[in-house]
Amino acid sequence: MLAYDAGFLTKAQQMLTKKVCKIANSREVNQLKDAVFEQWMHYATKLTSGLNPRYIVRFYTMQNYNRFMAFISTPAESANPEKPKHQPLKIICGLSCSLDFINQHLKLLPLIASIETDIKLASLHAQGEQFIPWGVSHIRAPEVWSRSTGKRVKIGVIDTGVDYSHPDLQRSVYGGINLVQRHMLPMDDNGHGTHIAGTIAAASQRSGIIGVAPNAAIYAVKAFDYNGSAFVSDIIQGIEWCVRYRMDIINMSFGMKNHSKALEAAVRNAVYSGRVVVASSGNNGKKNLLDYPARFPLTIAVGATNQSHKIAGFSNRGHRIDIYAPGDKIYSTWLHGKYNIMSGTSMATSHVTGVIALMLAAKPGLSPRQIKLMLQRNASTLSLKNQLSPTRGEVSASQTLKSIIL
Repeated sequence: MLAYDAGFLTKAQQMLTKKVCKIANSREVNQLKDAVFEQWMHYATKLTSGLNPRYIVRFYTMQNYNRFMAFISTPAESANPEKPKHQPLKIICGLSCSLDFINQHLKLLPLIASIETDIKLASLHAQGEQFIPWGVSHIRAPEVWSRSTGKRVKIGVIDTGVDYSHPDLQRSVYGGINLVQRHMLPMDDNGHGTHIAGTIAAASQRSGIIGVAPNAAIYAVKAFDYNGSAFVSDIIQGIEWCVRYRMDIINMSFGMKNHSKALEAAVRNAVYSGRVVVASSGNNGKKNLLDYPARFPLTIAVGATNQSHKIAGFSNRGHRIDIYAPGDKIYSTWLHGKYNIMSGTSMATSHVTGVIALMLAAKPGLSPRQIKLMLQRNASTLSLKNQLSPTRGEVSASQTLKSIIL
């Protein structure tokens, strides 16, 4: 969160505030909704020296968006290729930009529907301690490989990238995009995304591990940097990329506490276009308090279980969870050809994504809603001893595929 003291505004801030107030008195801008103008004034006072955060601006209509983009004279790719001055987000009729960039075009303020901070969020994981490669067999995925291996199902993994040079992933990664460093390939420099990709679709030939859907096609969408943090706008653009290139599934093993209308709009548009969005519920051990984007109603929200068929202690839980999956001490691929054990609802999410790939390979054309219902109806019962009673069960590849094929 940014903080500021209105009593210590710089001259530049005072000039900007006066400029906004002057424009607000004009006949044209008086037509603005009060809430939008208040947002603008709120963000204008935050323009402090050394702090130049980014914002997500949305327009009322696609026509407004196109008008604004045509009006802008500055190229989208600025002199700084790492983060351009503005980043189009067509899927939500908006863009990500700095406040001073929009300040150059204040005359078009009546076209703006909303402004929100481009929040940074982190991928979700907690380190494990013990080598227990159990998740894939626990959900009985090997039992269905004679009928489905996820062949030709395209999965966009929005994460820290993927180490596509890993021996177990060389036959699994088909492409992707780097939204952090636009001129580079989506190579993982953190490890989290590689771990997720391995659980979904690792396909070793001699040694190594096998993922839930070993013939599925992974597309690395690198929106998170080496620290495991990302701007909401980069995630939105990652979703847009997945829609444009017709991913079947979008894996989102990350979460944030704050609600973003822009992110929800992107998820909604992706699901309406036929993409299945799978998201991790969070690692706070809370009941009915999920992270976003798992909290959005159109996603498939995933909680984590352990080897005892119980909800993992760190996992969020309750009626808002759509399905549970193994997430405690999961062994999977890591950077530089290595392996690592990690725990978290992120790891559980990758198991569910793999099962959905098996489903779509066996029966293409299933809708996101049908997939969610089939996962829930065919889930395994969880152990309730010393646990809060869950309303959902644990994903079962065997039972779910059986229901599709019969």
